[in-house]
Amino acid sequence: MFSQLFNLVIYQPLYNILIFLYNVVPGHDFGVSIIIITAIIRLVLWPLSNKSIQGQKSMQGLQPKIKALKEQYKGDKQKLAQATMELYKQEKVSPFSSCLPLLIQLPFLIGFYWVLSAGLKSQNMEVLYPFVQNPGAIKTVSFGFLELSRANWILAVFAGAAQYWQAKMLPTQKPVIKSDGSKDEDMMATMNKQMIYMMPVMTVIIGGTLPAGLTLYWLVTTLLTGLQQMIVFKKKNNP
Repeated sequence: MFSQLFNLVIYQPLYNILIFLYNVVPGHDFGVSIIIITAIIRLVLWPLSNKSIQGQKSMQGLQPKIKALKEQYKGDKQKLAQATMELYKQEKVSPFSSCLPLLIQLPFLIGFYWVLSAGLKSQNMEVLYPFVQNPGAIKTVSFGFLELSRANWILAVFAGAAQYWQAKMLPTQKPVIKSDGSKDEDMMATMNKQMIYMMPVMTVIIGGTLPAGLTLYWLVTTLLTGLQQMIVFKKKNNP
């Protein structure tokens, strides 16, 4: 039941949009089609992404106050939890505000992964809508040189660099107030800082094993997400 609903609501529409774009893009360039549909997906999910980014930024802005509460109520976890929840209420910030929008976006990301996997192999043309022309075999060479059906380490490196650029926008601060819990906060800040470097490395390693079409999507969506972060942060800093 869930599988059928997923195919009907997410997979099939995305697949049809991709093939439609492939049909109308000059030269039938599959890479250009991937870039366009990635931009469309980011545009549709823009409001959810905004809430997620704003939630991350708001939570970071509350860290000094949360650290002060930890100092004030050290040793009393119950009062600390109550005071923290009251702070969230006063500041109108939800600790889940950055997570829920990402979870809602996840089915679209999974669906598009499957769409690209099928599209690069010219599969599942039977799910095309009647008004979408069946192009037959998909030409997987894009921009005249990039074979999208095979792994491409150069593209993976670009995707890793984009991941690093995006992650660097989110500052990781060590605790200013030294308390019993500051060692844990120091460790968390250190881990977050390490992730800034680990995620790009993982992106390169994973991207280097995927078909270049999927890595191209990864690169474009990361660049667009970084651009959205810049816009959101600029608005928050200049209300």
